[in-house]
Amino acid sequence: MIIPALDLSGGHVVRLKQGDFGQKTVFNVDPIKRIYDAANQGAQLIHIVDLDGAKDPILRQRALISKIVKASPVPIQTGGGIRSAFDIENLLNLGVERVVVGSVAVKHPELVRGWLKLYGPEHFTLALDVRIIDNVPYVATHGWLQTSNTTLDQVLRHYLPFHVEHVLVTDISKDGMMKGANNNLYAALYKKYPDLDIIASGGISSLDDVKAVAQAGAHSVVLGRSLLEGRFSVEEAIKCWQNA
Repeated sequence: MIIPALDLSGGHVVRLKQGDFGQKTVFNVDPIKRIYDAANQGAQLIHIVDLDGAKDPILRQRALISKIVKASPVPIQTGGGIRSAFDIENLLNLGVERVVVGSVAVKHPELVRGWLKLYGPEHFTLALDVRIIDNVPYVATHGWLQTSNTTLDQVLRHYLPFHVEHVLVTDISKDGMMKGANNNLYAALYKKYPDLDIIASGGISSLDDVKAVAQAGAHSVVLGRSLLEGRFSVEEAIKCWQNA
């Protein structure tokens, strides 16, 4: 599946380079119009990153997210700084289809296990950002500022018994660099976890990149900057994905 992504900060669509707020590009586009255009071209899910909420849950852009969810013709998955059941219930009550949980899945797994059981695993996407060290993917936390001692495999194996379905995996070194995805990583994940919805993210800049990540075995791919910069359309990406 092709999943268009929009990063939001201060009500604007932005993109960060490798998660750095100091390297932020603001795009003069209407998020709701972008979502309508993507849906009309065949998108079935939209990925929204609330960068303000990621910095501080108090700053979560609830009003904007609510407006987007009500207007969107397709389901929304969103996250950013999810740390409590209140955060989850608030987003689900707004009509969000999937809540994206990141650092808390590594730092407080007991909480996330409880959420999966209480709200249903179908309503969550685990977002695991990794740094590759000696060919081993380690999960980063705190908005990529810290790299844990926990490997990606350790996290996935922990959550498999709790029926996690959707896992968004980003190689931090690829994000915003527009030089292709880490397809070796996604191929290895597909081999180990063929039944997981592994969602690729980071580095996609061309239709050749889309084709390569599909061939690597990722079930879905999030596309952000490449679509915002008009390198190709959602419709072109979907056709490429289907024919890979």
